[in-house]
Amino acid sequence: MGSLWHGFADMGAVERDGAFVVARGDGAYIWDEAGNQYLDATAGLWFTNVGHGRREIADAVAKQLTDLAHYSNFGDLASPVLRDLAERLAAIAPVPGSKIFFTSGGSDGIDTAAKLARRYWHEVGRPDKTIVVGRQKAYHGMHVAGTALSGLAPNREGYGEFMPDARTIEWDQAKSLTALIEEVGAERIAAFFAEPIIGAGGVYLPPEGYLTEVRRICRDNDILFVADEVVTGFGRIGGSWFASSRFDLEPDIMTTAKGLTSGYVPMGAVFVAPRIAEPFFSGGVWWRHGYTYGGHAAAAAAAVANLDIIERENLLEASKNLEALLHEHFAPLADHARVSEVRSGLGAVAAIQLADPAEALGMVKTLRAHGVSTRAAGAGALQISPTFVITEAQVAEMAERFAKALG
Repeated sequence: MGSLWHGFADMGAVERDGAFVVARGDGAYIWDEAGNQYLDATAGLWFTNVGHGRREIADAVAKQLTDLAHYSNFGDLASPVLRDLAERLAAIAPVPGSKIFFTSGGSDGIDTAAKLARRYWHEVGRPDKTIVVGRQKAYHGMHVAGTALSGLAPNREGYGEFMPDARTIEWDQAKSLTALIEEVGAERIAAFFAEPIIGAGGVYLPPEGYLTEVRRICRDNDILFVADEVVTGFGRIGGSWFASSRFDLEPDIMTTAKGLTSGYVPMGAVFVAPRIAEPFFSGGVWWRHGYTYGGHAAAAAAAVANLDIIERENLLEASKNLEALLHEHFAPLADHARVSEVRSGLGAVAAIQLADPAEALGMVKTLRAHGVSTRAAGAGALQISPTFVITEAQVAEMAERFAKALG
């Protein structure tokens, strides 16, 4: 028996069947320990936006590790690379003048946003605004706040109640947010959390006008709007740095991670609009929150190199083209008898919804036999979110392999 405990796994099944060990990657491909090649349908876990094997990022990290691996950024401490990265991110923020708070990843970001929202209302004299609201199907990471906000019931089972002030509403009905406000009162609600595209919950695209409407409701009722862009950020939305920019959402708080470094080193960044940051920047207020490795210097170097690649190679435009390619090549699979729906057409993402959700885990292994690495997401969906450097021929080949695996 092995010693490694995998995340989100039936470890009895892993012990019985063995692990799928990924040994290396290059571009849109990965290879297992035996040397078998696979098209990477998921870009790792939504994150390898610039593709595998980018030596430029590795070299930037190596140099930073030699100069200064990391130093705390608590108090008045900072590293040059982290300071420069913060300015660069602020320059592309959906809300001008945003402040950047660094974390070690997306789950950190959600906990940070939940704490910041409540602390903000405390600082402006409205301490009763403590309720945080998420949506059905939503995944917001696996820290305490993310688990409490999760719209995926299995992710909350067996822990008891982490946050009694967390609520869950329908994922696709803006009126359900209005109904909650009428039930509990806007004076008690601190923040509403929304993934622009629901990711791990099954790749669900927002109904037409939904994001604009919930943003309006939050603004009208003085509720903070938190955009969870851990998946959609840094180009995954297609054609823009962020969904919040593409849809003009002007979030009060925006959480990001994954595509910030393309997964080469763990890192997250929380974007905080000027209005929310102001009480903490006016002097005399300590926000006693932070992470030892939040803003890690080597991760910051990876992020800078990653952003350089995205800009130099026009990968935002490539992601917009990928949005169309995935829809063109995968939407026809909706006609297959084993498929109930294909969700695509917004962002560099798609999902093949199986008619029988119980087939999903087996289909993941069948796809490996056809040279594709993917994963099950939500209730029986197969995730597609490849690197932005994938070619049209590779997208077409991937779709053909999906069709063959479906049988």
